[in-house]
Amino acid sequence: MATQLWLGDEALAQGALDAGLSGCYAYPGTPSTEIMEYLQASAEAAQRGVHRQWSANEKCAMEEAIGMSYAGRRAMVCMKHVGLNVAADGFINAAITGTHGGLLVVAADDPGMHSSQNEQDSRFYGQFALIPCLEPANQQEAYDMARSGLDLSESLQLPVLLRLTTRLAHSRADIQPAPVRAENSTSLPAQRQRFVLLPAIARANYERLVARQDDFVARSDASPYNRLLEGRDTALGIIACGIAFNYLMETFGSAEACPYPVLKLSQYPIPKQLLRSLLERCEQVLVLEDGAPLVEQQLHGPLGPAGNVRGRLTGHLPRTGELNPALVAAALGRAPAPTPPPSPLLRQRPPRLCDGCPHIFSYKALLEVMAEVGEGRVFGDIGCYTLGALPPFKAIDSCVDMGASVSMAKGAADAGLGPTVAVIGDSTFTHSGITPLLDAVWENSNLTVFILDNDTTGMTGGQDSVGMGKIEQICLGLGVPREHLRVIIPLPKNHDENVRVLRAEILGHSGVSVVIAQRECIQTQRRKPH
Repeated sequence: MATQLWLGDEALAQGALDAGLSGCYAYPGTPSTEIMEYLQASAEAAQRGVHRQWSANEKCAMEEAIGMSYAGRRAMVCMKHVGLNVAADGFINAAITGTHGGLLVVAADDPGMHSSQNEQDSRFYGQFALIPCLEPANQQEAYDMARSGLDLSESLQLPVLLRLTTRLAHSRADIQPAPVRAENSTSLPAQRQRFVLLPAIARANYERLVARQDDFVARSDASPYNRLLEGRDTALGIIACGIAFNYLMETFGSAEACPYPVLKLSQYPIPKQLLRSLLERCEQVLVLEDGAPLVEQQLHGPLGPAGNVRGRLTGHLPRTGELNPALVAAALGRAPAPTPPPSPLLRQRPPRLCDGCPHIFSYKALLEVMAEVGEGRVFGDIGCYTLGALPPFKAIDSCVDMGASVSMAKGAADAGLGPTVAVIGDSTFTHSGITPLLDAVWENSNLTVFILDNDTTGMTGGQDSVGMGKIEQICLGLGVPREHLRVIIPLPKNHDENVRVLRAEILGHSGVSVVIAQRECIQTQRRKPH
């Protein structure tokens, strides 16, 4: 294959495919979504029969990938950083069971919270699980690390975490592909008992994992992704993690032009020999990380900032937000590269629901009913309908994490606040709204779940939802009373009827009810041939 111009997400996807991938499992979430979308559009993946369907949530995706690895095949599971919280149960325990076929866990972090509730750093999960973590500095490394990560996983018989950040995931560069590797054959692990985490087995597995940590450090010291670049001015040494190395090179133009010794760090745990070599020769050290100060914190220690280490914890870089070349230049006392002025043709505007969006008419009906109740009783969730929190609607009072609308509405109802309403989308409902609804049905809590079913995962670009066409049957299966499971069509002509239905369920019923507002997303509808 000739040199290609790919997003970081696309480079990683093709790298995994070329490395003999047999299956990818994921739930859509920015900035990771394009990994799966690339594989779904790949003719090569289709011809080979590579599994590449969305999962109901990240926990399912993680465990499905573990299952493919158990069967000897190479698997990849992809999610955004907060999705790793959902997948954490299987992720952490996969480090205890170990793997068979290669297993690459991809977490795309979002420093600066461009489309997220927090800016957590997934490298901490690698440290927590005691497994190797890879962090590419550029798109070529993202491509290469898909192969080396799967190779490393099979060599160690452990999952390997690969961390991307937004700018690398969503920017393009020329990629030189490598030869294609054949897929593994299906096979069973030689020691199947290690996958049975009864306490006696888990303890022995964990002791072996802990005993291997020095080997992981040695592999980091020998990794081609970690290297110490010499510099003539040892008054300062620089540790550049992942994409921060690219930003440093942009500041100076090239590695040769940088006067300071630089430790390029892209494989964890931290390589001790390379780190010691840098610290011994340099008077001061600047740590550049796109995310949390994970490396810097380890250098400072528990008693506070070390006098010779600079970074986010010392104020030389901002403690929050994403790293960028201008911040790197400022930390080095250099003038940043000039940036072009904003185009007079562009202007900022707040995000809003699309014209004709079904959620507009759902919120109008809900607001009319809730005006009779009082404020503070509508719990929202993660999706494009979260824009209902903004003017002109100001219709929801919370947005915490996937599925929390139903859980919080139930908890508030338990506290005596009533009536309460949970607003949740169809994809988020099947992701993590089903189980709290089951709780509410079990206790017959005084709440109404308002499911905005637009037949897609709208916020991330219109991916298929695993519950498409099945939401009503799912609710009935959970035990929602048939007489209190209502379906409305959110259109202006149906406004009065929709208000009547919502009023009857929210105000006229003390117990669990579900109202499904069913109408296809305007964007997916426009893409269909007519």
